[in-house]
Amino acid sequence: MFRAGPSVRLSVHFKRALATHASPPTAPATRHSWTKPEIQQIYDSPLLDLVFRAASVHRQYHDPSKIQLCTLMNIKTGGCSEDCSYCSQSSRYATPTKASRLVDIEPVLEAARKAKENGSTRFCMGAAWRDLSGRKRGFERILTMVREIRGMGMEVCTTLGMLSPEQARQLKEAGLTAYNHNLDTSREYYPEVITTRSYDDRLDTISAVRDAGISVCSGGILGLGETDKDRVGLIWEVANMPEHPESFPVNALVPIEGTPLENNEPVPYQTILRTIATARIAMPATIIRLAAGRQTLDETQQAMCFMAGANAVFTGEQMLTTPCSPWDEDKAMMGRWGLDGMRSFEQPGVARKEGARLEARSEAQGAGPRETGSTLEAAPSV
Repeated sequence: MFRAGPSVRLSVHFKRALATHASPPTAPATRHSWTKPEIQQIYDSPLLDLVFRAASVHRQYHDPSKIQLCTLMNIKTGGCSEDCSYCSQSSRYATPTKASRLVDIEPVLEAARKAKENGSTRFCMGAAWRDLSGRKRGFERILTMVREIRGMGMEVCTTLGMLSPEQARQLKEAGLTAYNHNLDTSREYYPEVITTRSYDDRLDTISAVRDAGISVCSGGILGLGETDKDRVGLIWEVANMPEHPESFPVNALVPIEGTPLENNEPVPYQTILRTIATARIAMPATIIRLAAGRQTLDETQQAMCFMAGANAVFTGEQMLTTPCSPWDEDKAMMGRWGLDGMRSFEQPGVARKEGARLEARSEAQGAGPRETGSTLEAAPSV
Protein backbone atom coordinates (compact mmCIF):
# COMPACT_ATOMS: atom_id res chain seq x y z
CA MET A 1 0.00 0.00 0.00
CA PHE A 2 1.33 3.43 -0.94
CA ARG A 3 1.95 5.82 1.98
CA ALA A 4 2.90 9.41 1.29
CA GLY A 5 6.06 10.84 2.84
CA PRO A 6 5.87 13.34 5.71
CA SER A 7 6.07 16.46 3.55
CA VAL A 8 3.35 15.17 1.22
CA ARG A 9 1.13 14.24 4.17
CA LEU A 10 1.56 17.69 5.65
CA SER A 11 0.86 19.46 2.37
CA VAL A 12 -2.27 17.40 1.74
CA HIS A 13 -3.48 18.01 5.30
CA PHE A 14 -2.83 21.74 4.95
CA LYS A 15 -4.74 21.97 1.67
CA ARG A 16 -7.63 20.00 3.11
CA ALA A 17 -7.66 22.35 6.09
CA LEU A 18 -7.83 25.35 3.79
CA ALA A 19 -10.65 23.71 1.88
CA THR A 20 -12.69 23.42 5.07
CA HIS A 21 -12.36 27.18 5.51
CA ALA A 22 -14.23 27.92 2.28
CA SER A 23 -17.70 29.42 2.52
CA PRO A 24 -20.55 26.91 2.25
CA PRO A 25 -21.75 26.32 -1.33
CA THR A 26 -25.11 27.93 -0.50
CA ALA A 27 -23.56 31.20 0.66
CA PRO A 28 -24.10 33.92 -1.97
CA ALA A 29 -21.38 36.39 -2.90
CA THR A 30 -21.01 39.40 -0.61
CA ARG A 31 -22.47 42.72 -1.79
CA HIS A 32 -20.53 45.96 -2.06
CA SER A 33 -23.28 48.13 -3.53
CA TRP A 34 -25.55 48.83 -0.57
CA THR A 35 -27.54 52.04 -0.44
CA LYS A 36 -28.15 53.90 2.79
CA PRO A 37 -31.95 53.50 2.50
CA GLU A 38 -31.48 49.72 2.16
CA ILE A 39 -29.35 49.52 5.29
CA GLN A 40 -31.67 51.87 7.16
CA GLN A 41 -34.62 49.63 6.30
CA ILE A 42 -32.77 46.62 7.69
CA TYR A 43 -31.76 48.52 10.83
CA ASP A 44 -35.33 49.73 11.46
CA SER A 45 -37.02 46.33 11.04
CA PRO A 46 -38.71 44.74 14.08
CA LEU A 47 -35.93 43.71 16.45
CA LEU A 48 -36.73 40.00 16.74
CA ASP A 49 -37.21 39.74 12.98
CA LEU A 50 -33.87 41.50 12.50
CA VAL A 51 -32.07 39.13 14.88
CA PHE A 52 -33.67 36.09 13.22
CA ARG A 53 -32.61 37.26 9.75
CA ALA A 54 -29.08 38.04 10.95
CA ALA A 55 -28.81 34.64 12.66
CA SER A 56 -29.86 32.94 9.42
CA VAL A 57 -27.25 34.86 7.41
CA HIS A 58 -24.62 34.13 10.06
CA ARG A 59 -25.17 30.40 9.70
CA GLN A 60 -24.66 30.57 5.95
CA TYR A 61 -21.14 31.95 6.34
CA HIS A 62 -19.88 30.90 9.78
CA ASP A 63 -19.92 28.06 12.27
CA PRO A 64 -22.29 29.55 14.90
CA SER A 65 -20.57 27.59 17.68
CA LYS A 66 -17.20 29.33 17.15
CA ILE A 67 -16.07 32.53 18.88
CA GLN A 68 -12.70 34.15 18.25
CA LEU A 69 -10.87 35.01 21.50
CA CYS A 70 -8.64 38.06 21.19
CA THR A 71 -6.42 39.75 23.76
CA LEU A 72 -5.43 43.41 23.54
CA MET A 73 -2.38 44.99 25.15
CA ASN A 74 -1.57 48.70 25.40
CA ILE A 75 2.12 48.85 24.46
CA LYS A 76 2.38 52.65 24.57
CA THR A 77 -0.03 54.57 26.78
CA GLY A 78 -1.17 58.19 26.63
CA GLY A 79 0.50 61.33 25.32
CA CYS A 80 -1.35 61.21 21.99
CA SER A 81 -1.64 64.50 20.10
CA GLU A 82 -5.08 63.67 18.65
CA ASP A 83 -8.27 65.14 20.11
CA CYS A 84 -10.56 62.08 19.93
CA SER A 85 -13.25 63.19 22.36
CA TYR A 86 -13.82 59.70 23.78
CA CYS A 87 -10.20 58.85 24.50
CA SER A 88 -8.40 59.21 27.82
CA GLN A 89 -5.03 58.85 26.06
CA SER A 90 -5.24 62.27 24.41
CA SER A 91 -2.70 64.75 25.79
CA ARG A 92 -5.36 67.45 25.46
CA TYR A 93 -7.47 66.15 28.36
CA ALA A 94 -6.82 65.78 32.09
CA THR A 95 -7.65 62.12 32.69
CA PRO A 96 -6.49 59.34 35.03
CA THR A 97 -4.44 57.83 32.18
CA LYS A 98 -0.73 58.63 32.51
CA ALA A 99 1.60 58.73 29.53
CA SER A 100 4.31 56.07 29.27
CA ARG A 101 7.01 55.02 26.83
CA LEU A 102 6.81 52.12 24.41
CA VAL A 103 7.00 48.83 26.34
CA ASP A 104 10.08 46.62 25.96
CA ILE A 105 9.84 43.50 23.83
CA GLU A 106 9.98 40.76 26.47
CA PRO A 107 6.97 41.89 28.60
CA VAL A 108 4.91 41.95 25.44
CA LEU A 109 6.00 38.45 24.45
CA GLU A 110 5.24 37.22 27.95
CA ALA A 111 1.74 38.70 27.74
CA ALA A 112 1.23 37.00 24.37
CA ARG A 113 2.33 33.64 25.78
CA LYS A 114 -0.09 34.04 28.67
CA ALA A 115 -2.90 34.94 26.27
CA LYS A 116 -2.20 31.86 24.16
CA GLU A 117 -2.11 29.62 27.22
CA ASN A 118 -5.55 30.93 28.14
CA GLY A 119 -7.02 30.20 24.72
CA SER A 120 -6.66 33.50 22.87
CA THR A 121 -5.64 33.03 19.25
CA ARG A 122 -5.25 36.68 18.23
CA PHE A 123 -2.96 39.08 20.10
CA CYS A 124 -3.50 42.78 19.48
CA MET A 125 -1.14 45.64 20.37
CA GLY A 126 -2.14 49.30 20.59
CA ALA A 127 0.07 52.38 20.73
CA ALA A 128 -1.31 55.85 21.43
CA TRP A 129 0.22 57.64 18.46
CA ARG A 130 -1.15 59.82 15.67
CA ASP A 131 1.28 58.16 13.26
CA LEU A 132 4.77 56.64 13.10
CA SER A 133 6.65 59.74 11.93
CA GLY A 134 9.99 60.06 13.71
CA ARG A 135 9.53 56.72 15.48
CA LYS A 136 11.98 54.57 13.53
CA ARG A 137 13.44 52.75 16.54
CA GLY A 138 10.03 52.27 18.09
CA PHE A 139 8.67 50.89 14.83
CA GLU A 140 11.61 48.46 14.57
CA ARG A 141 10.81 47.24 18.08
CA ILE A 142 7.17 46.70 17.11
CA LEU A 143 8.20 44.80 13.98
CA THR A 144 10.23 42.48 16.22
CA MET A 145 7.20 41.98 18.48
CA VAL A 146 5.09 41.10 15.45
CA ARG A 147 7.66 38.56 14.19
CA GLU A 148 8.02 36.89 17.57
CA ILE A 149 4.29 36.64 18.31
CA ARG A 150 3.56 35.43 14.78
CA GLY A 151 6.21 32.77 15.42
CA MET A 152 4.09 31.50 18.32
CA GLY A 153 1.39 30.53 15.83
CA MET A 154 -0.92 33.37 16.85
CA GLU A 155 -2.66 35.92 14.70
CA VAL A 156 -1.18 39.37 15.32
CA CYS A 157 -2.98 42.70 15.09
CA THR A 158 -1.72 46.23 15.76
CA THR A 159 -3.24 49.70 15.96
CA LEU A 160 -0.57 52.38 15.65
CA GLY A 161 -2.37 55.35 14.10
CA MET A 162 -1.97 56.39 10.49
CA LEU A 163 0.30 54.29 8.23
CA SER A 164 2.09 54.94 4.97
CA PRO A 165 2.04 52.25 2.26
CA GLU A 166 5.71 51.46 3.03
CA GLN A 167 5.03 51.03 6.75
CA ALA A 168 2.12 48.74 5.94
CA ARG A 169 4.38 46.71 3.66
CA GLN A 170 6.96 46.29 6.44
CA LEU A 171 4.30 45.15 8.89
CA LYS A 172 3.05 42.60 6.38
CA GLU A 173 6.57 41.33 5.80
CA ALA A 174 7.03 40.94 9.57
CA GLY A 175 3.96 38.71 9.70
CA LEU A 176 1.14 41.06 10.74
CA THR A 177 -2.27 39.43 10.31
CA ALA A 178 -4.57 42.42 10.77
CA TYR A 179 -4.48 46.17 11.35
CA ASN A 180 -7.12 47.98 13.37
CA HIS A 181 -8.16 51.44 12.23
CA ASN A 182 -11.72 52.28 13.24
CA LEU A 183 -13.84 54.79 11.37
CA ASP A 184 -15.67 55.38 14.68
CA THR A 185 -18.91 56.76 13.20
CA SER A 186 -20.47 58.15 10.03
CA ARG A 187 -18.63 60.62 7.81
CA GLU A 188 -21.25 63.24 8.67
CA TYR A 189 -20.95 62.98 12.46
CA TYR A 190 -17.20 62.36 12.56
CA PRO A 191 -16.18 66.08 12.85
CA GLU A 192 -18.19 66.27 16.07
CA VAL A 193 -15.90 63.65 17.59
CA ILE A 194 -12.43 64.30 16.12
CA THR A 195 -10.91 67.32 14.39
CA THR A 196 -7.19 66.46 14.21
CA ARG A 197 -7.56 63.64 11.67
CA SER A 198 -9.98 63.57 8.75
CA TYR A 199 -12.26 60.75 7.70
CA ASP A 200 -10.30 60.47 4.47
CA ASP A 201 -7.05 60.16 6.45
CA ARG A 202 -8.55 57.06 8.07
CA LEU A 203 -9.70 55.67 4.73
CA ASP A 204 -6.23 56.24 3.25
CA THR A 205 -4.64 54.15 6.03
CA ILE A 206 -7.22 51.41 5.49
CA SER A 207 -6.40 51.41 1.77
CA ALA A 208 -2.64 51.16 2.48
CA VAL A 209 -3.27 48.22 4.82
CA ARG A 210 -5.53 46.43 2.36
CA ASP A 211 -3.12 47.01 -0.56
CA ALA A 212 -0.28 45.50 1.51
CA GLY A 213 -2.26 42.27 1.89
CA ILE A 214 -3.04 42.79 5.58
CA SER A 215 -6.54 42.06 6.86
CA VAL A 216 -8.47 45.19 7.81
CA CYS A 217 -10.12 45.51 11.23
CA SER A 218 -12.38 48.57 11.22
CA GLY A 219 -15.54 49.34 13.16
CA GLY A 220 -17.05 52.00 15.34
CA ILE A 221 -18.07 53.30 18.75
CA LEU A 222 -21.68 53.56 19.84
CA GLY A 223 -22.73 56.21 22.34
CA LEU A 224 -20.74 59.17 21.01
CA GLY A 225 -23.93 61.22 20.69
CA GLU A 226 -24.64 59.91 17.20
CA THR A 227 -28.08 58.99 15.83
CA ASP A 228 -29.36 55.81 14.22
CA LYS A 229 -28.71 57.49 10.88
CA ASP A 230 -25.02 57.76 11.79
CA ARG A 231 -24.84 54.09 12.79
CA VAL A 232 -26.32 53.21 9.43
CA GLY A 233 -23.82 55.55 7.76
CA LEU A 234 -20.90 53.76 9.43
CA ILE A 235 -22.12 50.34 8.29
CA TRP A 236 -22.78 51.70 4.79
CA GLU A 237 -19.22 53.06 4.60
CA VAL A 238 -17.48 49.79 5.48
CA ALA A 239 -19.97 47.54 3.64
CA ASN A 240 -19.21 49.34 0.37
CA MET A 241 -15.43 49.06 0.63
CA PRO A 242 -13.78 47.12 -2.24
CA GLU A 243 -13.18 44.35 0.29
CA HIS A 244 -15.24 44.08 3.45
CA PRO A 245 -13.17 44.42 6.63
CA GLU A 246 -12.01 41.06 7.96
CA SER A 247 -13.39 42.18 11.30
CA PHE A 248 -15.81 44.86 12.49
CA PRO A 249 -15.44 45.80 16.17
CA VAL A 250 -18.57 47.10 17.89
CA ASN A 251 -17.57 49.28 20.84
CA ALA A 252 -19.95 50.79 23.37
CA LEU A 253 -18.56 54.02 24.79
CA VAL A 254 -17.04 53.69 28.24
CA PRO A 255 -17.18 57.31 29.48
CA ILE A 256 -13.90 58.30 31.14
CA GLU A 257 -13.50 61.18 33.54
CA GLY A 258 -11.80 64.19 31.99
CA THR A 259 -12.82 63.48 28.38
CA PRO A 260 -15.43 65.65 26.62
CA LEU A 261 -17.82 62.67 26.57
CA GLU A 262 -17.47 61.77 30.25
CA ASN A 263 -21.17 62.51 30.91
CA ASN A 264 -22.65 60.69 27.92
CA GLU A 265 -25.51 58.34 28.69
CA PRO A 266 -24.91 54.60 28.20
CA VAL A 267 -25.93 53.37 24.77
CA PRO A 268 -29.16 51.30 24.97
CA TYR A 269 -28.67 47.56 24.64
CA GLN A 270 -31.10 47.31 21.74
CA THR A 271 -28.93 49.78 19.81
CA ILE A 272 -25.91 47.49 20.23
CA LEU A 273 -27.99 44.50 19.13
CA ARG A 274 -29.42 46.30 16.09
CA THR A 275 -25.96 47.43 15.02
CA ILE A 276 -24.53 43.91 15.26
CA ALA A 277 -27.43 42.33 13.38
CA THR A 278 -27.42 44.96 10.63
CA ALA A 279 -23.66 44.67 10.17
CA ARG A 280 -23.98 40.87 9.98
CA ILE A 281 -26.52 41.13 7.14
CA ALA A 282 -24.55 43.78 5.23
CA MET A 283 -21.16 42.07 5.73
CA PRO A 284 -22.00 38.38 6.09
CA ALA A 285 -18.44 36.99 5.92
CA THR A 286 -16.90 39.51 8.34
CA ILE A 287 -15.97 38.72 11.93
CA ILE A 288 -18.06 40.96 14.23
CA ARG A 289 -16.27 41.62 17.50
CA LEU A 290 -17.88 42.63 20.79
CA ALA A 291 -15.27 45.07 22.02
CA ALA A 292 -15.20 47.87 24.60
CA GLY A 293 -18.21 48.02 26.90
CA ARG A 294 -18.95 44.29 26.77
CA GLN A 295 -18.49 44.02 30.53
CA THR A 296 -21.70 46.07 30.94
CA LEU A 297 -23.74 43.32 29.24
CA ASP A 298 -25.05 40.40 31.25
CA GLU A 299 -24.63 36.86 29.99
CA THR A 300 -28.02 36.58 28.29
CA GLN A 301 -27.49 39.90 26.51
CA GLN A 302 -24.15 38.66 25.21
CA ALA A 303 -25.75 35.41 24.09
CA MET A 304 -28.32 37.37 22.07
CA CYS A 305 -25.44 39.29 20.45
CA PHE A 306 -23.84 35.96 19.47
CA MET A 307 -27.19 34.83 18.07
CA ALA A 308 -27.36 38.03 16.00
CA GLY A 309 -23.94 37.41 14.45
CA ALA A 310 -21.21 38.54 16.84
CA ASN A 311 -18.45 35.93 16.78
CA ALA A 312 -15.41 37.47 18.47
CA VAL A 313 -14.62 39.05 21.83
CA PHE A 314 -11.74 40.71 23.61
CA THR A 315 -10.84 38.70 26.67
CA GLY A 316 -8.14 38.91 29.32
CA GLU A 317 -6.99 41.35 31.97
CA GLN A 318 -7.73 44.71 30.32
CA MET A 319 -8.29 46.42 26.98
CA LEU A 320 -6.43 49.67 26.26
CA THR A 321 -7.76 51.82 29.10
CA THR A 322 -11.09 50.13 29.90
CA PRO A 323 -12.12 46.93 31.73
CA CYS A 324 -12.20 43.52 30.05
CA SER A 325 -13.86 40.22 30.94
CA PRO A 326 -11.33 37.69 32.34
CA TRP A 327 -10.47 34.50 30.45
CA ASP A 328 -11.94 32.17 33.07
CA GLU A 329 -15.29 33.96 33.09
CA ASP A 330 -15.48 33.99 29.30
CA LYS A 331 -14.56 30.32 28.95
CA ALA A 332 -17.14 29.36 31.57
CA MET A 333 -19.80 31.41 29.78
CA MET A 334 -18.94 29.86 26.44
CA GLY A 335 -19.15 26.41 27.97
CA ARG A 336 -22.65 27.11 29.27
CA TRP A 337 -23.80 28.22 25.83
CA GLY A 338 -22.09 25.47 23.84
CA LEU A 339 -19.53 27.77 22.23
CA ASP A 340 -15.91 26.95 21.36
CA GLY A 341 -12.88 29.10 20.67
CA MET A 342 -11.93 29.68 17.05
CA ARG A 343 -8.48 28.48 15.96
CA SER A 344 -5.86 30.85 14.62
CA PHE A 345 -6.26 31.52 10.89
CA GLU A 346 -9.65 29.78 10.84
CA GLN A 347 -11.49 32.80 9.43
CA PRO A 348 -11.71 32.29 5.64
CA GLY A 349 -10.49 35.75 4.65
CA VAL A 350 -7.47 35.48 6.93
CA ALA A 351 -6.72 31.94 5.72
CA ARG A 352 -6.66 33.15 2.10
CA LYS A 353 -4.27 36.02 2.83
CA GLU A 354 -2.05 33.89 5.06
CA GLY A 355 -2.16 30.78 2.86
CA ALA A 356 1.34 30.94 1.40
CA ARG A 357 2.93 31.82 4.76
CA LEU A 358 1.04 29.07 6.58
CA GLU A 359 1.98 26.48 3.97
CA ALA A 360 5.63 27.51 4.08
CA ARG A 361 5.60 27.21 7.87
CA SER A 362 3.98 23.79 7.69
CA GLU A 363 6.55 22.55 5.18
CA ALA A 364 9.38 23.93 7.33
CA GLN A 365 8.09 21.93 10.28
CA GLY A 366 8.39 18.75 8.23
CA ALA A 367 6.83 15.69 9.84
CA GLY A 368 6.34 17.43 13.19
CA PRO A 369 3.06 18.64 14.64
CA ARG A 370 1.04 21.25 12.77
CA GLU A 371 0.46 24.42 14.73
CA THR A 372 -3.08 25.76 14.70
CA GLY A 373 -3.04 28.46 17.32
CA SER A 374 -3.44 27.20 20.87
CA THR A 375 -3.42 23.52 19.92
CA LEU A 376 -1.09 21.18 18.11
CA GLU A 377 -2.32 18.54 15.72
CA ALA A 378 -0.28 15.66 14.34
CA ALA A 379 -0.31 15.46 10.55
CA PRO A 380 -2.22 12.30 9.56
CA SER A 381 -1.18 9.83 6.89
CA VAL A 382 -3.16 9.38 3.67
